[in-house]
Amino acid sequence: MENQLYELFNLHNGEESKEKTLENIKNNISFRGANLWILACAIIVASVGLNVNSTAVIIGAMLISPLMGPIVAAGFALGIYDFDLLKKALRNLLVATVVSLFASTVYFYLSPFKAVQSELLARTHPNIYDILIAFFGGLVGVITVTRVHKGNPIPGVAIATALMPPLCTAGYGLATGHFDFFMGAFFLYCINCTFICIATFVIVKLLKYPAAKSVDIKHQKQVKYGISLLIIILLVPSSYFAYRLYKEQKFSETINLFLENEFTSKGNSIIYKKTRFNANPKVIELAFLTKQFSPKEINNLNKKLGDYGCYNTVLKIDNANKLQSFESDILNEVTKLDNASGEKDKRISFLENQILENKFDVVHILNESKTLFPTITNLSLANHVFSVNKENPEAFTVIIYEAKKPLINSETKKLKNWLSQRINKPNIEIYFKP
Repeated sequence: MENQLYELFNLHNGEESKEKTLENIKNNISFRGANLWILACAIIVASVGLNVNSTAVIIGAMLISPLMGPIVAAGFALGIYDFDLLKKALRNLLVATVVSLFASTVYFYLSPFKAVQSELLARTHPNIYDILIAFFGGLVGVITVTRVHKGNPIPGVAIATALMPPLCTAGYGLATGHFDFFMGAFFLYCINCTFICIATFVIVKLLKYPAAKSVDIKHQKQVKYGISLLIIILLVPSSYFAYRLYKEQKFSETINLFLENEFTSKGNSIIYKKTRFNANPKVIELAFLTKQFSPKEINNLNKKLGDYGCYNTVLKIDNANKLQSFESDILNEVTKLDNASGEKDKRISFLENQILENKFDVVHILNESKTLFPTITNLSLANHVFSVNKENPEAFTVIIYEAKKPLINSETKKLKNWLSQRINKPNIEIYFKP
């Protein structure tokens, strides 16, 4: 039974000779001539795909990219203690990275289309799951490289480990001054490179590749300590981001349960909801169509938050009657228009402009938003005048979305930033329609 299990999981079955594998690895390191041209072209293709939000184009760019070569070589070099090979691999990886950043930065700088697309945003917030994808994708890639028959996994590995899109997104950040995009995307690129390299190191050790030269125990330990330190450096912030994402999700679910039990199920229609997860204390802001709450009721509701596990959270309720206030604003505006003909013409012109600006390509925006936020099922966009003062009327764009469940705060912020760039509107308010 043990022999059968060993044969079932034995990595040596179908293995290419170690000498030939190493020769192939070394041949794929260099970024000179054709390889450099292929890389630059792949970067431009990926940048265009991100620019026009085309998943198919981005996948095509990942398939033709030669970036995996020096990363896998670095893992092999660490595994067999070939430090000359390691230096060569890292030098070529640096060249590839600089060329890729330069090409993508130039492209996005020259491109007239600089709107933030969903495919771009998806590469700006790495977390622990990206580490898992890079590591296990790297394992598959390295196992395939060491086989006699390479099979079908290589294209899948190129797509899963996704080295090109983060580099292009980093270039976009440099070209447009979005340095938070650059930092997030480049961190994701570093995660992918490092954990593909670590996965390679693990497979080299499992397959017992012989050391290139005799290395004492001290140097072997230094390599292992260096890898361990690198894992910790990347793992800690990624784990923190994943934990924050989890906490936000739990907070959002708890708040929705609280609102359902305390308000919606009792027939109180919520017309405005805003949560601030990152505030201290956390804040829930609500407004109702007609319902008024006394200070005592608000105080009791704040106490009930603890029963739901929402500690260090404050509930704020705007008691202004929104419907009456809205009607009053309209009546006041009508009166003003009737009393001043010059002001009337000015406001009519303003409102006409608002009607023209209110025409959005809702179908395409909805399809793009579904790509970034799969839970969204419907979306409505409209311009509204919330407050109009005498000199400078101010307009806001209101987005109401339907979804399987409300977006958490970080996702709402991401949706707001993307839509602001997508429709070129700085003032946006987003609401969830239950």
